[in-house]
Amino acid sequence: MKRLIAVANQKGGVGKTTTAVNLAASLAATRRRVLLIDLDPQGNATMGCGVEKYQLERGVGDVLVGNCSATEAIVPLPTLGMALLPANQDLTAAEVQLLTMTVGREMRLRQALKPVRDQYDVILIDCPPALNMLTVNALVAADSVLVPMQCEYYALEGLSALVGTIEQIRASVNPDLEIEGVLRTMFDPRNNLSNEVSSQLLTHFGDKVFRTIIPRNVRLAEAPSFGKPALLHDKDSRGALAYLALAGEMIRREEDEAQQVAAAAAAATAAVAPVVAATADGAVADFAAAPLPSPPPASVPTPASPSSAETAGTVATESAAADDAPASELQPAAAAPLQPGPASAPESESGSTPASGEARTPA
Repeated sequence: MKRLIAVANQKGGVGKTTTAVNLAASLAATRRRVLLIDLDPQGNATMGCGVEKYQLERGVGDVLVGNCSATEAIVPLPTLGMALLPANQDLTAAEVQLLTMTVGREMRLRQALKPVRDQYDVILIDCPPALNMLTVNALVAADSVLVPMQCEYYALEGLSALVGTIEQIRASVNPDLEIEGVLRTMFDPRNNLSNEVSSQLLTHFGDKVFRTIIPRNVRLAEAPSFGKPALLHDKDSRGALAYLALAGEMIRREEDEAQQVAAAAAAATAAVAPVVAATADGAVADFAAAPLPSPPPASVPTPASPSSAETAGTVATESAAADDAPASELQPAAAAPLQPGPASAPESESGSTPASGEARTPA
């Protein structure tokens, strides 16, 4: 459960601070890491947690204007099992300083909480009873809005204005902002007006209305004077049990939403699987139906060159044939003797030259 929830309603006296303090203590009792932020200059949530607001060295006002970090201003509350970012009247001066800024003034709280968001499971912001710059900072930083509402006519009027503001912030700077739920506080079932307003809330908001109803209870009213939540003041009181039931309902809602998301993801996977299987089967069928490729044309064999053995055999055969041949065939033809050129023969005594065909007689 990782949520940053703003407890807001521009109508005063509907139980915002009581809800923020007691819901934070109830969620901390379920072993969740909880941070409560007091964003009301009156500092009622700070006093309700047992912290003296007049002795604060640092508060949420210093965080908004950048004088310190959120980590430096957070006050641990070991007895309550949670932490507190306190506030006092200095927050009014910080709001005036925010109004003088021209850029990013509505994002100051969101930016300041970024370093510590992962350190807590739930962060609750107690907003002032007005739609001022502090409330706008809370709505910009929050994931959802929890609306405490007294079942009376004026509170119903204020709820319509708050819903309009939520829509404006959702359209401009925080599109993920949603209504966590509407909580009916100080409910008296004996009052006909309370029952009538309750039925109207169920008609218009449906499942957004928490089934848990916070009754009028003396223990809830007197617990802040002791500086502790009703869970520590009187754990068996109807008010303390009602806020424990509210914490349980919020946890169950979170678990149901997680299950629905998981079921939707499983359904989407199941819907895609047959398509993938059909595509694979079609591909296999197309491959089976496709004609086999024709074999390549036979190539004309190239006459093989004689091997070295065949060459050697041929040479041996030729050698044997040469040995059997007669010597006359093996001897080369005798070259004709060179004939000397016609020399001047000595003339005979008779003065005649011998004929070419006659033999020369030696003297």
